[in-house]
Amino acid sequence: DIVFNYFDNLPANDREGKFIRAIYIGVLALMEDRISAFLSKTSNELGTELESLKMIFEMKKELFYKSAIKGNLAEEEVADFLNKYFKEKRLKDQAFLTGNSTGSIPKNKTGDIVCEVEGNSKLKIVIECKFDKSVKIGDIESKNIFTRKSDTAWSQLIESQANREAKVSLIVFDISLIDNSVLKKFENVGYIPGIGFIAVIDSQKGDYSNLAIAYMLARDIALNAREFELDKDLLAILVNRIIKDLNEITSIRNLVQNNIENNKAILKQLEKSILLMEFNQEYMRKFLSDGTLTKQDLLSFYSGEEVKDKFKLVEKEIEDEFSTTEKI
Repeated sequence: DIVFNYFDNLPANDREGKFIRAIYIGVLALMEDRISAFLSKTSNELGTELESLKMIFEMKKELFYKSAIKGNLAEEEVADFLNKYFKEKRLKDQAFLTGNSTGSIPKNKTGDIVCEVEGNSKLKIVIECKFDKSVKIGDIESKNIFTRKSDTAWSQLIESQANREAKVSLIVFDISLIDNSVLKKFENVGYIPGIGFIAVIDSQKGDYSNLAIAYMLARDIALNAREFELDKDLLAILVNRIIKDLNEITSIRNLVQNNIENNKAILKQLEKSILLMEFNQEYMRKFLSDGTLTKQDLLSFYSGEEVKDKFKLVEKEIEDEFSTTEKI
């Protein structure tokens, strides 16, 4: 649109000369690698037309990085790159934009691009594009399910895989729009075991090489991953002993209730721990029974929304109970 509008507004007899200059400027820009640096360096040499071009470039860049348009553009560019890459490598894979349609989770559109491996609609790799500095890693060790829910690399990988019923998930970040904690841990390509892949691209340079590497690794897993048989009986022995010891925490509740004034905060924390224990135990039983967890189960386990809701009720009951005791 920019190119067409520029030449459309020129007199017909001026177009050929401007066209030659445009090619010359474009080639120099490619040689300079980054067009913004090139424009700043040569603006005085090439005249007022270049200033207009620079202004348009900066405006488009501003529009991309500070509006919701960046999300759609990012998804389209990633999908376009992948389809060209598949054609170049003579792969039968296909990338489809799916970010505007809901998946298997009701009212959920997570999972921007779905790639069908070897054209097989049942063998899918899902890709989530996150050009957003607010997205953290969100590993489960540091996850606090009682805080406000927010998107993380972990949550988006798990959620997109569950929502699109994919074999493997991949999240794409842009080097200019990425949280420092993510970039520090995953500078180029990363893998979170059992969760998915991370690729850091540079869209300003048109460098999607890390995406290609991450995709091919994900593709190998999708094609070659095999189910293994878990020794559930042995695991049950270990886990049941752990659960037995954890259950003894409940006996502390009675002791705490005898010291209401000084242990109100402790009782809340214990109730929270008990809820977490019961929640974890529920999913452990399901795991021992089925030998695995579905991606939707894993998403529920990761988010812990169920525990958060239960704790609100328990917290209110504790407050009411203490209020009654204090009145007595």
